[in-house]
Amino acid sequence: MSSYVTGIGVISAIGKNVKENLEALLAKRTGISCLTLFESTHDVPVGELKLSNEQLQQMLGLPITKTYSRTALLGMVAVKEALTDAGIKTNSGLRIGLISSTSAGGMDLSENFYKEMLAKPNGGRLRNVISHDCGDSTEKIADFVGIRDYVTTISTACSSSANAIMLADRMLKHNLLDVVVAGGIDPLCLFTINGFSSLMILDNELCRPFDETRAGLNLGEGAGFIVLQREDTLKDKKPYCQLAGYANENDSYHQTATSPDGDGPLRAMAGALKKAGLKPEDVDYVNVHGTGTGNNDQSEGTALKRLFGDKIPHFSSTKVYTGHILGAAGGIEAVYSILSITHDVVFSTYNFKNPMTDIMLTPVVDTIHNAGVNVVMSNSFGFGGNVSSLVFSSLKK
Repeated sequence: MSSYVTGIGVISAIGKNVKENLEALLAKRTGISCLTLFESTHDVPVGELKLSNEQLQQMLGLPITKTYSRTALLGMVAVKEALTDAGIKTNSGLRIGLISSTSAGGMDLSENFYKEMLAKPNGGRLRNVISHDCGDSTEKIADFVGIRDYVTTISTACSSSANAIMLADRMLKHNLLDVVVAGGIDPLCLFTINGFSSLMILDNELCRPFDETRAGLNLGEGAGFIVLQREDTLKDKKPYCQLAGYANENDSYHQTATSPDGDGPLRAMAGALKKAGLKPEDVDYVNVHGTGTGNNDQSEGTALKRLFGDKIPHFSSTKVYTGHILGAAGGIEAVYSILSITHDVVFSTYNFKNPMTDIMLTPVVDTIHNAGVNVVMSNSFGFGGNVSSLVFSSLKK
């Protein structure tokens, strides 16, 4: 029994809704630019949404006098759009759940608190620290849209929102819920910029996934959510596609790296196909994790070759548009995978030039229209070797 995708919502550096994101992807227009939201000693490009928290609150009709984390605000935008797109009202009598994910939580407010606290005695607003916990943003989003039946939060680094989507499917299959909104959010904050800088994996230029000259990733911010339903709850709603399969693996190779042999990524991709009842040759497009770091691209590329052999399908990394949005990557790229099926298009890694000498794989560099896309695999690989793959299939399969 498959779960069906009936709604999608996204906000990122390339747009504040699905329409704007799709237009930017098709136009090969990146959202990577200089950081303006706050001051940082690290002068690196980021995928920044050019809207302040106050502007997001105004967009959502929220009182300016109340304080929200940027995580909660970004999530509210995407979840609201996904529910509206699905035509789901939270007072419909259906059992509706929200499974969100994030790695930074309310860190942006916590950083403001400590800055004010250090500036003067008894400085800082304690109410800002209340939002620090990752689950706070989920609760705020659920209250905003009126979801009451089930609310939970997942935080497994960069595989977080892919894992949220997997849990959503299981909740539906076990008849615990009728509708689930699942995905993830992460904001830009000093915590992540400083942390990734300490790992020396931030690129000073636009990231170059799978390129021999790759030098690291660009961080980004945003939120991506999908609405999943069982077939018996669809009524007259025509779904975008179905969530055909998925798998999560843990290769336990290193705290911040996956196995150079691609063991974990291989098992995740193969497991997702097995659950979907599909073969490698059935995959038309892979939205790769493709961060642009030395380890990820080498590990993921090796896994692609081990799984697909000489018949590797079209693949690309959309992180050249949005940056790496950590806990939200799986949710946002799930939306992009669904758009790929819906519009029969393969998005491009347009700035790729030089194949990696040890792998010699070339991602799609020019957008492919009428590409015959029926099955898309979306990869999200996180710290600690927590790696996940999702498989979406058109209703024609």
